[in-house]
Amino acid sequence: MDDAVSAVAALDEPTRRRLYDYVVRQPAPVARDEVAAATGLPRATVAFHLDKLVGEKLLDVGFERRTGRGGPGAGRPAKLYRRSARQVTVSLPERRYELAGLLLASALDEADRTGRPPGPVLRRRARELGEQLGHAAAGASAADIAGIFEEHGFEPRAGAEGILFANCPFHRLAQAHTELVCGMNLSFAEGVLHGAGCTDVSARLDPVPGACCVRLRPEVTAT
Repeated sequence: MDDAVSAVAALDEPTRRRLYDYVVRQPAPVARDEVAAATGLPRATVAFHLDKLVGEKLLDVGFERRTGRGGPGAGRPAKLYRRSARQVTVSLPERRYELAGLLLASALDEADRTGRPPGPVLRRRARELGEQLGHAAAGASAADIAGIFEEHGFEPRAGAEGILFANCPFHRLAQAHTELVCGMNLSFAEGVLHGAGCTDVSARLDPVPGACCVRLRPEVTAT
């Protein structure tokens, strides 16, 4: 999130945004001189802002001789700029619709190939993802386990009744397809706990207005 906010903030400067828009609309990488000539800005200004965009990983840079010649006398390679492959998304509160899309698409693909109902396939895939993440934190502290949910946008908040997920990273989907998305969230949470070997808490459906439908509750041991 910090890196994404920094990248978006870099484009808040009007000149930098103008240069970024120009570069990414060109069919081929462009040199500083080309950008300066096209925009009417001083070359030093263009160089400063383009390199700032490279530093934010919004542009990629490469070097190429534009004369078509090689060897001595061919001149120095030109520094060329092009759009990077980085995708930047900032959402407040945090949303993870790409993750939901990947899970849903993979579940539908499997369901189409196998004839299995897509709902159970989706829940299984969400659980498998959670287990993979949980395995990486096996034996870690409760704070580290909560960190997995924090990294995925759930905003875990500890309280007297367990851990509340104060944010649903799939909020709009959950509003339109509550049973499907809540089942996916529950399976993901169960997978994280199982993968991490957590036996003192369990994931339960416990909808709270304005929060995720899942809560982690302490397991009650019989005495």
